Amino acid sequence: MVQKLGFNLVWFATLVAVNLQTAFLSPPVAMAAYYLKGVAPEWDLTQIYRGMMEFMILQCIGLALLLYFPQLALWLPSLLFK
Repeated sequence: MVQKLGFNLVWFATLVAVNLQTAFLSPPVAMAAYYLKGVAPEWDLTQIYRGMMEFMILQCIGLALLLYFPQLALWLPSLLFK
């Protein structure tokens, strides 16, 4: 379906991968937060979420950049597969 819509598959896969990384940081899934809670049980989950917010913001900025500038994800494959 993605290919029929005319999207580049490498670009789409990169968007999906970055989006999945963001999902591992954001509530309610936040698997990374629960892993960290298991390693450092004395930390409160709200402290962990506050600490992860900076990375969440960076992930969202990166996702937006990839969305609006597809060449960021496509320049290396274009060099490798000439």
